[in-house]
Amino acid sequence: MTTAAPRKQIHLAALPHSRLRSSGGTPTPGVNNTTVWADPDSRSQIEFSSFEHLARTAERGLFDFFFLAEGLRLREHKGRIHDLDVVGRPESITVLNALAAVTERLGLAATVNATFNEPYEIARRFATLDHLSGGRAAWNVVTSSDAFTGENFRRGGFLDRADRYTRAAEFVATARELWDSWTPAGVPRPFAHRGRHFDIAGEFTVPRSPQGHPVVIQAGDSDEGREFAAATADVIFTRHGSQAAGRAFYADVKKRLEKYGRTPDDLKIMPGVTVVLADTAAEAQERAAGIRRQQVSPQNAILALEQIWGVDLSSYDPDGPLPEIDPVADSSITQGRTRRGDTVAIAEKWRALSKEKGLSIRETVIEASGRQSFIGTPEAVAAELHSFVRHEAADGFILVPHLTPGGLDEFVDRVVPLLQERGAFRTEYEGTTLRSHLGLSEPVGKG
Repeated sequence: MTTAAPRKQIHLAALPHSRLRSSGGTPTPGVNNTTVWADPDSRSQIEFSSFEHLARTAERGLFDFFFLAEGLRLREHKGRIHDLDVVGRPESITVLNALAAVTERLGLAATVNATFNEPYEIARRFATLDHLSGGRAAWNVVTSSDAFTGENFRRGGFLDRADRYTRAAEFVATARELWDSWTPAGVPRPFAHRGRHFDIAGEFTVPRSPQGHPVVIQAGDSDEGREFAAATADVIFTRHGSQAAGRAFYADVKKRLEKYGRTPDDLKIMPGVTVVLADTAAEAQERAAGIRRQQVSPQNAILALEQIWGVDLSSYDPDGPLPEIDPVADSSITQGRTRRGDTVAIAEKWRALSKEKGLSIRETVIEASGRQSFIGTPEAVAAELHSFVRHEAADGFILVPHLTPGGLDEFVDRVVPLLQERGAFRTEYEGTTLRSHLGLSEPVGKG
């Protein structure tokens, strides 16, 4: 008699009040465009009680980690502070240090920019979080070539776009050298790093962390980002619009690992997704459409259009047709975010979509900027999530709720139990560190 192989386990994480980018490089309006701040059930994005509620809910749902994004400058649109953004985003590691005191097993992931920081400081802060949390820290490594944001920092926008990942790779390698400068037995040793971007030497003040190294996350879909993740990261945060696209991405990234001496299990692929639930499929679709209308208000629709066309389109009716004029190349109408992709091609794609379906500006933006969503009954959503993982389109998912702080409650109460019944998700935490939740080995410390 043969024993059936255990079902592949789904990894889950949560990322509150984030911005997601739709496939094809299409900008989406607002730093916190996924969250509906006008909803009467939405609360503060900066009060600790909001973070605590979300984190406690994620831990009640046995999630691997809780993930915070980063905003380093208030964006400007048409020369003014962009009033569709949430003004005020607290520093992530500080918030997570506080959350370590009110959670026991949940991983705590902070987004920190590798362009505008230095290795010693960041390595020390993450090592401290790892100690305070008992081995639950993670670092989402991001980069920037945005000179506008760089003006907030001493060196400004000094880094060429082509150098972002070379600095980031050396940054992470240097941080790991610092973490390894204390032996597993607790003996500190001097460190020295000599490289293109960093030339430092001294003694690290924090003993080796409980999980060896904090978990490293990388966010990005570009070829550079995929290669950086394959060489460096433990988790890659991505997005794709279909299971087929997910399987292609999954296969591409996993095959890159071998050249770095790594196995497919050494890197977890976790796309960011939204979930909308209801008792019937029709009700779920209606609810999802209502959420999208809240997320893309008439004002937001015009903003999204201006980010593509690069000119003031405030005279256009959101319920009218798209502009006939072509986008302006190299526009700086929005400061604090990068216009990505071929804007002329995006505009033509939007026009074709609008013509095919008879859509207005607002309807086109809603359709074109749609993100990966799982919409349906709890049973249908659980089955679809499981299918993505079984068919190697993902190792798990990072949920991006549309409400703060109650946006995870329904998923945890209605979907998690169904995943557990399928044998696809844990019924209790088996370890105490984030590495154990993710099934990652602990780095070998130097003796």
